[in-house]
Amino acid sequence: MKRKTFLQSLGLGLTAAGASRLMAGQLSLPEFNSTRPDDYWQALKAGFDLQPGYRYFNAGGLGPSLRAVREVGSVVAAELEAIVDTGHDRQGPVRERAAVFLGCTPEEVAFVRNATEANGIVAGGLPLQAGDEVIFESHAHPGGSFPWMLQAERRGVAVRLFEPDIKNPAGNLERIQALVTDRTRVVQISHVTAPTGVHLPAEEIARFCRDRGLWFHIDGAQSAGMIPVNFSSLGCDSYATSGHKWLGAPRETGLLLVKRDRQESLRSTMAGAYSGDLFDLPGPIAYYPGAMRYEYGTRDNARIVGLGAAMDWQDRIGRERIEAHGRRLAARVHAGLESIPDTEVLSPTEPSLRTAMVSFRTPKMTYEDMFSALRRNHGCRCRPVSERGLDAVRISCHVFNTADDIDFLLAAIEQEVKSA
Repeated sequence: MKRKTFLQSLGLGLTAAGASRLMAGQLSLPEFNSTRPDDYWQALKAGFDLQPGYRYFNAGGLGPSLRAVREVGSVVAAELEAIVDTGHDRQGPVRERAAVFLGCTPEEVAFVRNATEANGIVAGGLPLQAGDEVIFESHAHPGGSFPWMLQAERRGVAVRLFEPDIKNPAGNLERIQALVTDRTRVVQISHVTAPTGVHLPAEEIARFCRDRGLWFHIDGAQSAGMIPVNFSSLGCDSYATSGHKWLGAPRETGLLLVKRDRQESLRSTMAGAYSGDLFDLPGPIAYYPGAMRYEYGTRDNARIVGLGAAMDWQDRIGRERIEAHGRRLAARVHAGLESIPDTEVLSPTEPSLRTAMVSFRTPKMTYEDMFSALRRNHGCRCRPVSERGLDAVRISCHVFNTADDIDFLLAAIEQEVKSA
């Protein structure tokens, strides 16, 4: 019996053990009323254990988990601890759940710790040589840029950058096209850029890359959980995301998606007991078919079950509803900031480029001073934006935020700007 099959046969019946307890602490939500939407979001907010008086606007950095999601993971962890088991058999249902949630097949799903690890697997696993070029945007998060800079150091890969166009969606593709040479091998974009929340046109870029035989990778750390994501429709070769941001899943849960027919072109950067079979030393590794080949070593499978629970909750709320709520609040932020003298909004006004994140700055305060003042004086946690000299503060709007939260934050910003 292969090791994978043997491991999956262990502990059969565990999934049912304590199943009734998994519903403990589940949150009761009212029917959504479009004429009074904040009644719904206020009830949902009660399902998070945010400190009273603390207004959190940084789902793009680290998102809180619903109490019900954490409880699912706690029950599974206790069950596995009681029998001293890894719970590897729990991965299968979550892999299938992730495939439905993200519009791919289970064979295209690999569990990783975060988007950074997934980006690193792609950067390190593609067969690149010195002088081969990768293109990505200048606003890439360190988790998206550092893996390529490492390849620049180790293999001499050349990095070429484009500045995101925040006014014209087509401009982003044009800027990529202008950088492509006969040495270009990879194009990577952030599905939604971290510093200013620009929604880049992934499908159009995918068509361009496919026509030219370029590997197209998406860093989706800021998209999964904020907007609906369908891997098949995006047209990319690989996609990375983290569970600990907009999905509200446990820390150290992430996903790497790789198209089934492209997996032979992406080599594993590390290998271990869960990557495949090794029937005899020093024989070759027989990698598992599918993206599971990129996994290795023992994992905290209670957290992975928690990732599945977070996806369940996103679907229960409704992913289109989540996206619409984030956009509605972000539009409220945008309009409010424009009415405050001495503030500049850096995020797009073009509807197709806008998301649930808004970044702003003021010449009267540095980003450190504004970030600190909002947290210290008003209990509002945003995100400082130091990248590319933007000197800004970013506001993320998610399911635990309401219109009242936004109005409170805007009043706080106005007060700080006036008193600066």
